[in-house]
Amino acid sequence: MRLFLDACILFPTVLREILLGAAVEGGFVPLYSPRVLEEWARAAARHGAAAEAIARAEIALLRTDWAAGEVVPPAGAADMLSLPDPDDLHVLAAAIAGGAEAIVTANLRDFPGRTLARHGLMVRTPDSVLTELLTEGRVPVAEVVDAVRLRTEAVSGRAQPLRPLLKRAGLPRLGKALDQG
Repeated sequence: MRLFLDACILFPTVLREILLGAAVEGGFVPLYSPRVLEEWARAAARHGAAAEAIARAEIALLRTDWAAGEVVPPAGAADMLSLPDPDDLHVLAAAIAGGAEAIVTANLRDFPGRTLARHGLMVRTPDSVLTELLTEGRVPVAEVVDAVRLRTEAVSGRAQPLRPLLKRAGLPRLGKALDQG
């Protein structure tokens, strides 16, 4: 499964680490574009120069680890497309160019299902993707989440209860499913 990752799900660290951890385990192939990565860096920069520097280092690692996932749409490709927010056309163009099955985003409103379907795409939330992978059982999602939780505890210096951590990361359904499983 090839999934194009929108910038809004790359900057929250916990969310990104869980998604990419699931990708490492074979859950999906992550796709991204240089412009999406730049949006991630700019979002981090709003939290200060140190946050931007960390983001740029993480971007370099992503590009190394998932080099084949970088998609550069053909020049002018976005001009032929339509979305409610013209600033998101580059995401759609890159997803199409990369042969993605879906765009993974928290901004569902900006990517109408009917519009995406015309291009053979779906829109998915990170929560739905990860919950589906957990339910299918072919990816050790619980182990990925636990590893990220432990790293978060080490960095923050305090306990990170699972459900609140996942809720803050925009993964409430995954938290509930893990709690029940």
